Amino acid sequence: MKELDLLKKDWNKNTHTFEQVPEREIYGMIHKKSSSIVKWILVISLLEFLLWISVNTIFNADDYLEKIAQSELIVFFKTLTFLNYGVVLFFIYLFYKNYTAISTTVATKELMKAILKTKKTVQYYVWYNLGMVCFSFILGIIITFAYNPEISNLKTQHANYGMVMGITTVVLVVVLVVILGLFWLFYKLIYGLLLNRLYKNYKELEKVEL
Repeated sequence: MKELDLLKKDWNKNTHTFEQVPEREIYGMIHKKSSSIVKWILVISLLEFLLWISVNTIFNADDYLEKIAQSELIVFFKTLTFLNYGVVLFFIYLFYKNYTAISTTVATKELMKAILKTKKTVQYYVWYNLGMVCFSFILGIIITFAYNPEISNLKTQHANYGMVMGITTVVLVVVLVVILGLFWLFYKLIYGLLLNRLYKNYKELEKVEL
């Protein structure tokens, strides 16, 4: 009986060891995949930032503001642009922090927290960018209607000015919706795909933790 008890204890000990090895391997794979996903989020956000700098350099609004005799607004738009760059760089910094946190963590619970934090950061980043697109579009339209001499001439020369403005407003709203839809689709395809994979890793970690 004593030998049988010792055998049972040894068998239980070995069984426990065999259960733990796959869990460590699973954690290692999830950890590696999560780190890779967050690295791609960081890289894509950097490329996106560089793309917007290039677009703003090519399509400079200064010439248009000078054309409508509103050069004093140049300082305002430059300030707004640099503030926007600052916010985007802050998000990129957060993505970098999330990447380092996920890459260096060894505890399952800490990795799960880092994944959820990354998911929230990306969601805030996407909503901020969509908000800025909407804000910039509306601001550009307001400045055009308020200061463009051609709009002022249209008001005095066109008998059906009210109807023309109504139709123009509807068209602009449709254009804004389409633009926001395209941006949302872009973010959904790029960041949404990465976040879905990251969240799947989170669910797998939940199983491991249980």
